[in-house]
Amino acid sequence: MRFAQIVVGPAGSGKSTYCSYMQQHATDSKRNIQVVNLDPAAEHFNYSPLADIRELIHLDDAMEDEELHYGPNGGLIFCLEFLIENQDWLKAQLCGGEDELMLGEPDDDYILFDMPGQIELFTHLKMGKQLVQLLESWNFRICVVFCLDSQFMVDGAKFISGTMAALSVMANMEQPHVNVLTKVDLLSAEARKQLELYLEPDTHNLMGELTIGTGFGEKYRKLTEAIGSLIEDFSLVRFFPLNVDDEESVGDLLLQIDSIMQYGEDADVQVRDFDEPDENQDRDPDM
Repeated sequence: MRFAQIVVGPAGSGKSTYCSYMQQHATDSKRNIQVVNLDPAAEHFNYSPLADIRELIHLDDAMEDEELHYGPNGGLIFCLEFLIENQDWLKAQLCGGEDELMLGEPDDDYILFDMPGQIELFTHLKMGKQLVQLLESWNFRICVVFCLDSQFMVDGAKFISGTMAALSVMANMEQPHVNVLTKVDLLSAEARKQLELYLEPDTHNLMGELTIGTGFGEKYRKLTEAIGSLIEDFSLVRFFPLNVDDEESVGDLLLQIDSIMQYGEDADVQVRDFDEPDENQDRDPDM
């Protein structure tokens, strides 16, 4: 069994940084985690990719083509569609282009897929789901990691907005899902305390903040309360904070994702054979 994290989120949410620190943490822990860049508009990242979609197609190719003339958003959609249509290229990068599954121990094949920051690809368009189906056909067990900038999650309205975006991705992708609040290391001490209110939120108090004091809040009070009840009653969305300066924070998050994908459970138990003790060695030589 092979394992994959599909790392998605809005532009600037820290997806590439997440992949870089996860790979470095794995290296420090004597694990092998590879990263695949599937963002055709990427300009810089701090990891050495196992595969890079820019070798197949670059966003500029779609935008500068005389027939296509796509803008940035349409170009990203076209590039992902082009990747799905040319899946043999991706299979060659991940599987060596062979029909057989890649050989090796379960612990040897763990890949992070760094995705574009166009959230529509994963909230309602089909390319994200098609990629997941491809990976599943290549024997990958998958977890979607939704990254959200913690600096925008320090008030009730933004919390609801981020929660609904995460819920939309989760419903569209139909895969095990983890929501990560990135850039916690950039928050002030006061902002970190405020952020804790949204990790295990009291939804009724939160809805009260949104519906009192504004005309909009009063007008849509019932809708806001219904959204809050949906989140709380069904425990649909929870966020895990990530502080890249804290090795324990990175390790705990990786452990959580490993547990969701049942990583390592297929590995063989290592058993050591011990020699039976020699009875003659235990005897007293004077006997």
